[in-house]
Amino acid sequence: MSNHTHALIIDDEPDIRELLDITLSRMGIKVDCAATVKQAMERLENNQYQVCLTDLRLPDGNGIDIVKWMQKNCPTLPVAVFTAHGNMDTAISAMKAGAFDFISKPVELEHLRSLINTALRLASEKELSNSDSPPLLGNTKAIEKLRKQITKVSRSQAPIYISGESGTGKELVARAIHYQGGRADGPFIPVNCGAIPSELMESEFFGHKKGSFTGATSDKQGLFQAANGGTLFLDEVADLPLDMQVKLLRAIQEKAIRPIGEDKEISVDIRVLSATHKDLAAEVQKERFRNDLYYRVNVIQINIPALRERQDDIELLSTHFLKKFAADCDSEPAKLSKDSLSALEQYHFPGNVRELENILERAYTLCDEDIIELEDLSLPVGDTAPHGEAPTSITDTPVDSLDDYLEEIEKEVISATLEKTKWNRTAAAKKLGISFRSFRYRLKKLGLDEDD
Repeated sequence: MSNHTHALIIDDEPDIRELLDITLSRMGIKVDCAATVKQAMERLENNQYQVCLTDLRLPDGNGIDIVKWMQKNCPTLPVAVFTAHGNMDTAISAMKAGAFDFISKPVELEHLRSLINTALRLASEKELSNSDSPPLLGNTKAIEKLRKQITKVSRSQAPIYISGESGTGKELVARAIHYQGGRADGPFIPVNCGAIPSELMESEFFGHKKGSFTGATSDKQGLFQAANGGTLFLDEVADLPLDMQVKLLRAIQEKAIRPIGEDKEISVDIRVLSATHKDLAAEVQKERFRNDLYYRVNVIQINIPALRERQDDIELLSTHFLKKFAADCDSEPAKLSKDSLSALEQYHFPGNVRELENILERAYTLCDEDIIELEDLSLPVGDTAPHGEAPTSITDTPVDSLDDYLEEIEKEVISATLEKTKWNRTAAAKKLGISFRSFRYRLKKLGLDEDD
C-alpha cells in the first residue's frame, strides 16, 4: 500500500478506533481519528483522504449527515458506515444517502480489509473508465442520463436494481457498472434466475459437498463463490421461487453462504446487481416477490429507456451493428437506404435494441450491393404504430426462445443443402437463393464453417 494512502476513522468508542487504527496501519495506511461530527468535519476540510469509515451514532450528530455532506463536498471519497449487526434498514438508509458500503459491528477484520481494498481501488482511479466496460451507444438525453447514473453508482457497493423492457440491454448496463467500479478486476458472474430448475437452485447458488445428495459425485462451487471479489448479476430475479428468495436474502445480508452438506458458513465478498423486465413492485403487491428482499436488492434503481424513447439513436446503433456484422464475415459494411432508415425510426420496437439487431442481421444477409432497402428489413406489417402502442400478437404458439428455434431450423436446412451439393458452398448458396456473402455469414454464425 502507498505511503500516501490516508484514512479517516470516525467513532466515539476508543476501543473501536484503536482496533481500526492497528488494522489499517498494518495494511500500510496512515490513519486519522475523530470522535465527533465536529472533529470529522475539521479533518475532512484540512486533509486529503482515500477512504473514510464512520459510525452512525455520534455524540453531536448522525453519521448519515456526514455521508450527505461528503456527497456534496467530496463525492469521490468512498465512505463506509458501521451498523449494528443485522440492522439492514440503517445500512440501506446509509447507502441511499451515498455511502460506499456498510460493515456490521462487531467488526470482522477479514470483511474490513476486503472493503478497504475495494474502496482504495476506486480512490486510486483517476477516471472511471475500463477497456472491458461495454460501450453504451447513443447521444440522446435519455442515454446520457443513463451513462451518468452508471458512473455514479459504480463508485458504490450498494445493490442496484436495473429495470427495463426485454431487449433494452440490462446485462450491458450491469457489466458497465461492474467494470467501471472498484471490482473491475474481479469476476462478473451473470445468472438467469428463470433458467435454473427449482430443484437445482440451491446447489447452483451456494454449491454442494460431495455426497450431500444423490448425484453429488464431487464438490461443486456455487455462483456466490464464483463471484467472490466481484459482482453477481441476477437477471430475471422476479422468477426466483419464494423459498429461494429467503435463502438469497440471508446470503446477501450475512455476506456468507453455506454449501449443501457443509457444516460451516463461508464468507463471500460480492456486489449484487439484479434485473427483471417485470414490474418488481407489482410482484411484491401480488406476494410473488418478498418485500424484504425487494428492499434489499432495490437500494438504488436504474431505469433503462426503451428504444422508442430514444428514436434519434437508431441511426447510430444501426451503423454500429452493420459494422459488427461485416467484421464477422470479413466484408464491407452495408448501409441503410433513406426509406429503410425512415421506417426503422418510425417502428415502435417492442423488442428494443435486441430486436433492432436481429432485424438488421437478417436484412444484412438478404440485401444486394451493400444497400439495405425497405423490403430487406421485413418489418411486421402495421407495426409502425404510434410510439408507445404495442401491436397485437400474431401468434400464441409457446416457444421458449424464437431465435433459438429459428436458428435450429436454419441450421438443418443449410446442412441438408450442403449434403446435397457435396459441400459445394457456391452451389448451396445458389440452391437456397441467397448471395454467397449471405451464405458465408450464416455458416459462420451457425458454427457450420469448417475453416473455424
